[in-house]
Amino acid sequence: MVANTGSPRRANTGSTRRAAGDGPLRIGVSSCLLGNQVRYDGGHKRDAQLLTLLEPFVEWLPVCPELEAGLGVPRPSMRLIREGDGVRVREPKSGRDHTRALERAGARRVRALAGEGLVGFVLKKDSPSCGMARVKVYSEQGMPTRDGVGLFAQALQTAFPELPVEEEGRLRDARLRENFIERVFAFQRLGALFSPRWTRGDVVSFHAAHKLQIMAHSTEAYRALGRRVARVKDVPRAEFRDAYRREFMAGLSKLATRGRNANVLQHAAGHLKQRIDDESRTELAELIHEYRRGLVPLVVPITLLAHHVRRHRVDTLQGQTFLEPHPKELMLRNHV
Repeated sequence: MVANTGSPRRANTGSTRRAAGDGPLRIGVSSCLLGNQVRYDGGHKRDAQLLTLLEPFVEWLPVCPELEAGLGVPRPSMRLIREGDGVRVREPKSGRDHTRALERAGARRVRALAGEGLVGFVLKKDSPSCGMARVKVYSEQGMPTRDGVGLFAQALQTAFPELPVEEEGRLRDARLRENFIERVFAFQRLGALFSPRWTRGDVVSFHAAHKLQIMAHSTEAYRALGRRVARVKDVPRAEFRDAYRREFMAGLSKLATRGRNANVLQHAAGHLKQRIDDESRTELAELIHEYRRGLVPLVVPITLLAHHVRRHRVDTLQGQTFLEPHPKELMLRNHV
C-alpha cells in the first residue's frame, strides 16, 4: 500500500531549545527519503541519518512528483533523454514520454508549496524528477552525460530561488550539511523579519546580528548588504525586501572556509582585548590558529569565544548569529 505523500509529517519537537522562530522548521522532502514506498520499484530510500539529525526540529512535507503525476507504484523506470535542444523524460524500454505529465504535476505542486511556509527542501539525488544536479541525461544513442536537472527540482528552484535546497547525497559532506542547515535557520529568521509589518529599525537590528555570519561566507556580500541597509530609507519597501533577501541568501550559499571563519574569529576576538587577561587572549589566539591549520574543529574556538562574550557581557558580540547559527544539539560544527 502506497503511503500518503501529501500530508506534513510532524517531528517530535520535545523540549529541545529552538535556535529561532516559533514551531518546527517546515522542510519539503522527496517522499522516498522518509521511507514512503513510492519509488518506481515499490521501494523507498529512507535516509536514517538525515531523519535522525533533524527530527527534533523539523516538520517534513513529503512530495513525490512521479506519483502525483499519476504514474502509480510500481511503474517502469524513467530517464532524461536529450532530443534536439530539449530534454524529455521517457521510459527507456517502451519510449513512452512522461514529460508533459511531470511538468503539469510539478507546476501544481510548486504553486501549492508557495503557501506552505517552507524554509528548505531535500531532494533525492539522480532522480529524473527530483535530482538537483548532475542527473544522467542520455543521448538518443544511449550515451549518458551528468549535466541534467530533474523536472520538479528545476521548477522548484526556478520558483523559489532563495529557498535552501540540497540533495541527500550531498548532505553526507559535513561542510555542505552544515551550510544547508545554517541557511535553513537563517531563511526562517529572514521570513520572521519580513512577515509582519517590519520597520527599518527591525532591518538594522537583524543585519547587525548577522554581520559576522555573512562575513564568514562572503566579504563581497557583507559589503553589499551593508551598503543596502544604509540606504533602506531611500528604497521602496518591497524592492528593498526582495533585494535584501536575495543578496542575503546568495551570500550564505557560498561555503564558509577555514580561512574566512578564522578571520571572523580574530575580528571578534579584537572586541575582547580590553576585557580579558593576557593568558586568556593567548589561549583564544592559539585555538583560532589551530582551527585555521585544521587541527581542531570550529566548535573549539567558537565555544571559548562565546564563553568570554557571555562572561564579560560584550554587547557588540552578544546576539551574533555567527556564534550559534543553529542549535548546538545538532553538533554540526564538531565536524567542520
